[in-house]
Amino acid sequence: MIRENVKRLLEELPQGVHLEGAAKTRTPEEVLEAIEAGLEIIGQNYVQEAVKAFEVVGDRAKWHMIGHLQRNKAKKAVAIFDMIETVDSMKLARELNKCCGKIGKTMEILIEINSGEESQKAGVRPGDALSLVKEIRELENIRIMGLMTMGPFAGDPEESRPYFQKTRVIYEEMKQINLPGVKMEILSMGMSNSYKVAIEEGANLVRIGTDLFGERTYNELMNDAL
Repeated sequence: MIRENVKRLLEELPQGVHLEGAAKTRTPEEVLEAIEAGLEIIGQNYVQEAVKAFEVVGDRAKWHMIGHLQRNKAKKAVAIFDMIETVDSMKLARELNKCCGKIGKTMEILIEINSGEESQKAGVRPGDALSLVKEIRELENIRIMGLMTMGPFAGDPEESRPYFQKTRVIYEEMKQINLPGVKMEILSMGMSNSYKVAIEEGANLVRIGTDLFGERTYNELMNDAL
């Protein structure tokens, strides 16, 4: 099933839109099956899960961090991930920069936008995004490649559209400003229930879990909550 889903999604996505397999709670074997079917980017929410999967998969795919990253996990994260999509503070960026400096690595990142301006959610508020980008771009081991947003959870994909639109506006404005050292190339938006709307609103990287790996079982959901 995973193999067929990957092939279907790769054929379905428009040219220039990249597929990222959101692999939270998935086994290393499931991740490997997706890669063997043609998936090139794996998104992980947790560093420890990524470590286990990386032991099996290695560098046969690009590894993206798509969950909230605690600063005390930065050292392990920079050893595995090719991109951190969820940078939303200068403190986290500095920690990543320090850890990357110790291993001679430049980390590509996306700035996470809290497009719904929800107090309980991670991400920088839209009005603060530009000032954060200007600060982070000075760090020598960090390269800003674009923006990412989750948006408020919505059962109806159309409810996500305004938040994707808001993030796209910020993305285009930053492109126009053309800050030295900043590459606005990636706009990561949309998940299984909303990726089609996200693509309509300019996403060129979509994070798909259920539509790729299938529904998670009750036990998996319980384990995820522990």
